[in-house]
Amino acid sequence: MPPAPRRYHPGVTTAACLDPALSTAPLDILQQVFGYPAFRGLQQAVVQHVTAGGDALVLMPTGGGKSLCYQVPAIARHRAGQGVTLVVSPLIALMHDQVGALDEAGVKSAFLNSTLDGDEARRVERMLMSGELVLLYAAPERILTPRFLAMLDSLHERGLLSLLAIDEAHCVSQWGHDFREEYLGLSELHERFPTVPRIALTATADAHTRADIVERLALDAAAQFVASFDRPNIRYTIVEKDDAKRQLLRFLRDEHEGDAGIVYCQSRKKVEDTAAWLQAEGFTALPYHAGLEADVRKRNQDRFLRDEGVVMVATVAFGMGIDKPDVRFVAHLDLPKNIEGYYQETGRAGRDGLAADAWMAYGLADVVNQRRMIDDGEAGEEFKRLQRTKLDALLALAEAHDCRRVRLLAYFDEASEPCGNCDNCLNPPAVWDATDAARKALSCIYRFHQQSGFGFGAGHLVDVLRGKVTEKVTQRGHERLSTFGIGADIAEAQWRSVLRQLIALGHVRSVGEFNTLELTESARAVLRGEVPVQLRVPAEAPPRGRRSRSGGGRGAVDKPPPLPLDEAGLARFAALKAWRAEVAKSHNLPAYVVFHDATLAEMAREAPDTLDALAGISGVGGKKLQAYGEDLLRVLASG
Repeated sequence: MPPAPRRYHPGVTTAACLDPALSTAPLDILQQVFGYPAFRGLQQAVVQHVTAGGDALVLMPTGGGKSLCYQVPAIARHRAGQGVTLVVSPLIALMHDQVGALDEAGVKSAFLNSTLDGDEARRVERMLMSGELVLLYAAPERILTPRFLAMLDSLHERGLLSLLAIDEAHCVSQWGHDFREEYLGLSELHERFPTVPRIALTATADAHTRADIVERLALDAAAQFVASFDRPNIRYTIVEKDDAKRQLLRFLRDEHEGDAGIVYCQSRKKVEDTAAWLQAEGFTALPYHAGLEADVRKRNQDRFLRDEGVVMVATVAFGMGIDKPDVRFVAHLDLPKNIEGYYQETGRAGRDGLAADAWMAYGLADVVNQRRMIDDGEAGEEFKRLQRTKLDALLALAEAHDCRRVRLLAYFDEASEPCGNCDNCLNPPAVWDATDAARKALSCIYRFHQQSGFGFGAGHLVDVLRGKVTEKVTQRGHERLSTFGIGADIAEAQWRSVLRQLIALGHVRSVGEFNTLELTESARAVLRGEVPVQLRVPAEAPPRGRRSRSGGGRGAVDKPPPLPLDEAGLARFAALKAWRAEVAKSHNLPAYVVFHDATLAEMAREAPDTLDALAGISGVGGKKLQAYGEDLLRVLASG
């Protein structure tokens, strides 16, 4: 049986403050508090630098362990008597999950946000001012209020403001994919507290965004730690749209039946329609967008975090800070705005390091719509120019003939070798010499402008190229054009593919309210035959069947563990998961906050029968050993 539910004071962990006499060595804290034997990648270098009081800018992929980069220094500095770490966090859900996980690890932490009533907020503030808290999470708009800044002034005067951690730091950059104006005021923290070390963290920032973060947060002297952006456990697949719902359904049925995942759509209406359609197809699917009532959004997000096998259909309003480790797929039914957004969203899959999929369907309309959104925006021309450049990079990724991962990493200035795991590596696409077809399409666009003085959309262009007599064709006299019917030998779907790729290559652009097509400067060289055009052959991605994976594709109830186990081990794993579900429910936490699947699987394989042996399992820290050790040993013995 799980331990009796504990009574929580909202926003505050209930664990006793860590003994200041305990070790301040980062590795000791990692092992004793979090239960991990060693740091990963750049974590150790970051932690040592920040613990010693240095400023840092940290770029680390989703699932790379960014939180530990400030949590371990926060504990070390608090134990050394240097006070509280303030964590700037943009989302309420992220604050709740982080504080819940720290509570499970025995670290005294709290959040201040709109979910607390006045009495609860004042209680957190008293604990903050007394120096009890190790970490406090709050949103930038709250932190920058005069009242909150006055509290920080008081802490600083008493030497109790230890560290400033700015999570999701890309939000400060207008060039980034998720700019938030309230982040701009955070430079005041450095002006006000110049001696307090700062660490800014993000999973996504190209060179332009990185420079903007440095400038806006005054991190010129900060050490920069840039980890590899590679997520080798994620398979990238991009298919041409041909009844996108049917394509998505086949992807889910073939490879992710019963898995947790996210489906991103551009509009709120499409989110709701897609969620309803998936529900009708038998999936546990929920909508999420900014237009829903706040309590509905929270309820749906809580179900996604706590239940197994839930598919969240969402706009980009969903996902930042979601720590759910077992998201097995992220699917896009619409083209994102840029590679940073695509990388950030796909990175929410496979945080546990196990096999996951990033799948996207895109077509001509996506390209046209994204370009129109940029052109019709109210931003300055410099900003629009950069956004067009970023969109071009994403289109180049989508139309690539070679390794997707090499292209993706190159965008972040990281060299790599073909991965052997993306769709292009597994099934190299056929290409064809489309130079003649491209010249026909470009010539027809030119004739439109020559005859009428203005352009027409893609549908009408294809009708003219294929020699289709429609009312619009005859009204405009386009059946008399020299280009009428010159492309009758090419199917409509292939012509739309040609146009999409010509737009992606920058030879054609869509303009105005009606998405009319016009030539760009580079089209001249194609028309003169000076530039060959090699395009992908339109084709549905071949069925792959279910790949061997850990934790995916067998339904929510019967999922294999992330480690190979014998029959007895499988029984122990099932018993541990049942126990964890009860504990998580009684503590009102997602199950992964109690223990990750990987930790339970290691317990099931090793079958420890003493507390000392249990302490050797990765992910079992001192607090969790104390709270759950005896129960776990009983479950393991009975399982």
